[in-house]
Amino acid sequence: MANGKERVRVAGRELALTNLEKIMYPETGTTKADVIAYYAAVAPVLIPASLNRPATRKRWVHGVGTADAPGEMFFQKNLDHSPGWVLRAAITHKDRTIQYPLVNDPATLIWLAQSAALEIHVPQWRVDSHGNALPPDRLVLDLDPGEGAGLAECVEVAKLARSILQDVGLDPVPVTSGSKGIHLYAALDGSQSSDQISEFAHELARSLEADHPGLAVSDMKKALRTGKVLVDWSQNNAAKTTIVPYSLRGKLRPTVAAPRTWRELSSPALHQLDFHEVMKRVAAGKDPFAPVSGGRHDAGAAAGHAAGHRAGRLAGGAETPPEQAGDGGDTDPRLEEYRTKRDKAGTPEPFTAKRHLAENGGGARREKFVIQEHHARRMHYDFRLERDGVLVSWALPRGVPTSKATNHLAVQTEDHPMDYADFEGDIPKGQYGAGTVSIWDHGTYDCEKWVAGKEVIATLTGAGGGGLGGAQRFALIHTGQANDQWLIHLMDPPGSTKAHPGARRPAGAPDDDDEADAAEAGAADVNDDGGHDDGGHGEGGPGTGRAAGGGTTGGTRFSATVSSTAFSPMLASAGTLADLPDLDWQFELKWDGVRALVIGDATGIRLISRNGIDMSVSYPELTDRSRWPEQDFVADGEIIAVGRSGRPDFGLLQGRMKLSKAADVRKAQASTPVRLMLFDLLSETGEDLRRLPLGERRRRLELFFHPSAGPMELSGVIEGDASHILESVAELGLEGVMAKRRDGRYVGQRSRSWLKLKIERTQEVVVGGWRPGRGERGDSVGSLLLGIPDGSKLRYVGRVGSGFSDRELKELRQQLDALPRKTSPFRDVPRADAADANWVSAKLVGEVTFGEWTGTGKLRHPVWRGWRLDKAPADVVVDPAPGP
Repeated sequence: MANGKERVRVAGRELALTNLEKIMYPETGTTKADVIAYYAAVAPVLIPASLNRPATRKRWVHGVGTADAPGEMFFQKNLDHSPGWVLRAAITHKDRTIQYPLVNDPATLIWLAQSAALEIHVPQWRVDSHGNALPPDRLVLDLDPGEGAGLAECVEVAKLARSILQDVGLDPVPVTSGSKGIHLYAALDGSQSSDQISEFAHELARSLEADHPGLAVSDMKKALRTGKVLVDWSQNNAAKTTIVPYSLRGKLRPTVAAPRTWRELSSPALHQLDFHEVMKRVAAGKDPFAPVSGGRHDAGAAAGHAAGHRAGRLAGGAETPPEQAGDGGDTDPRLEEYRTKRDKAGTPEPFTAKRHLAENGGGARREKFVIQEHHARRMHYDFRLERDGVLVSWALPRGVPTSKATNHLAVQTEDHPMDYADFEGDIPKGQYGAGTVSIWDHGTYDCEKWVAGKEVIATLTGAGGGGLGGAQRFALIHTGQANDQWLIHLMDPPGSTKAHPGARRPAGAPDDDDEADAAEAGAADVNDDGGHDDGGHGEGGPGTGRAAGGGTTGGTRFSATVSSTAFSPMLASAGTLADLPDLDWQFELKWDGVRALVIGDATGIRLISRNGIDMSVSYPELTDRSRWPEQDFVADGEIIAVGRSGRPDFGLLQGRMKLSKAADVRKAQASTPVRLMLFDLLSETGEDLRRLPLGERRRRLELFFHPSAGPMELSGVIEGDASHILESVAELGLEGVMAKRRDGRYVGQRSRSWLKLKIERTQEVVVGGWRPGRGERGDSVGSLLLGIPDGSKLRYVGRVGSGFSDRELKELRQQLDALPRKTSPFRDVPRADAADANWVSAKLVGEVTFGEWTGTGKLRHPVWRGWRLDKAPADVVVDPAPGP
């Protein structure tokens, strides 16, 4: 390392490491070489925690300094003076678009360390291969001790928070922050938006404060934090970031945000770990954060080997990181669209990634590509590049460009499993993409630039005799129009002066100057700134939304205020009898109606739907204040209409849901009476009851409300064995049963403490188009085209033409004509269904019954049930199989 400089290769990338003897932490004498060595050692466990998350860096180019003379720190977001091969994501803010690095590989991590980026901060959401921000996949709580409190108090609060999180099925992992406190992380299923997770985390923080006012505080004001632990819930906001686990801290000593075990937290010797201690843990194979990040547990061997070398050689030994959560095959969530489009039993196409996983054992490896000739309905080529364990794919209708003078259209399609790189064969008629597939060329590629959803530059090296005829350099550029519209351009070879203007320098060119001015000096960080319908006795769930960088958030959430406490409805999860362990469960009927929070105060009674709409005017018989207890309260229930059979009839209720004029409501009261089935009490006389177990809340509900001759009554608790109850419910022709844990709290989100066991299969759908009727329906609608939200589009799930009443048919055309659009809101619609279709904006939600899902992801024999005015399109998700 003459003159403190060394040129090394890291995972196939060449880097120049400079000023290796520079002191970064004067108090301990820790050098830049030590920092690089540390990050190389922890790469196998840090990268899974940062994978596909836009990273903000904190740089100390002259070191952290001393207590008397602190070093200057720069925030940096945008990628300036960076190698083109650093993967990045373009995130659009209010006034500009910023390209953030994605710390997805050892070379990028070492490049950040070389630029004196000691701290790496990331959000709780990721971007997909299309450049879209995904919903958050983890929750974080930052436990920050105020003056007079310390690590011991943080541990106490962490254990209390863990108990609450476990109540809702989350198993948190603690991380000593490397500063003063503790971070708690819990893995999420990605079904909720950042706003919803923030709301839940805020409510959890307020709950801890209410239960332990002398220990925890949820308010940021410093004056309130003396002797207490701030439960900072705000870092779940989509615009904020948290230091990534295993990152160094820019403190006086080189401490680390270190994942820990709960057993360690109970030790009286608990302290913030430094980088030497963390390297030893990783070398021993310890990664407590693996349950959250999906990281490998066998990372210690490679990291331990690397830790025995100095700077550049250490970095070069770092292992290729594990892939993003999922295996790139049959269960990978990123391949859901691929699976839903295909019948696994009817097509020879692969659904696995066995070959890829077998080869990914460690060491540097080059990503693969394949170009396939596809003789389908229209002959085209499929262009696929490996990234993070899947094949990111484009269809080329005009083939691979052979001249730099002409660009070809590239339509981005769904990600494919890695084993598709070897696929050749015939896809049977009737299957998605039916036709013959053959490999035109395949090999490996060098990625020069990858901006997710925006731009890719890569040099492909094909097989001998392949269609490319050797190595060719291509740029894929998004057109800025539809999400899937790109252009593919044949470029000059790497190093040519005629290179594509988006390429700042040839592939692998290093950024040697770690003393360069930070382009973002002084800029702010990313953190600158029942039973019940949807959760109880009916169906549905909280909305799913885009996290950041554009897009929409989930469905509207209601916040009713009684004694300054916000309430959101608790939501049930789909379940089966097998999901009922040996616990104490309470059983109720699953009411086929509309969920309602009942708000009572001195001004009267209000009925609020699960998506925040005030329904009071539609049901005046339920809002008569004299029929309710005098005290302020919040209760939970379901509004139902009983048909001639004596069973709840959701279709009958449709006639009441839309009414707002007093005359219409009075007329409907006589023809369609409704009832309100109460099943929970959330607040009474200002006392928040949600932290009480269900058994106690039920006792309080029975004391609170005594049914009379009015239209309100208590939802009955059914005694007996769950299987016998389901059999009886099926014989009566009812929809299903709700199972609720008697020891469960009331949480304002979906929970496994409430399970819905269904008899009849129903599915909420979004209407995206309609086909004209014939014969008697000549002036109306023949069928509705249905979908389920899938990113910015709808996944087509079929059409429904039966189950409509005469009244609904008369209204349908008027409703749909008010929402015209020129283009299809679906990703794919069969030609026969699209031929005479009229497209509409995807704003209307309905519900159908059906027999089963077909192998191609369509509804078999759907029958219309009615509109779901209490739902937003973002609330619609695929409903699992029924319970029995």
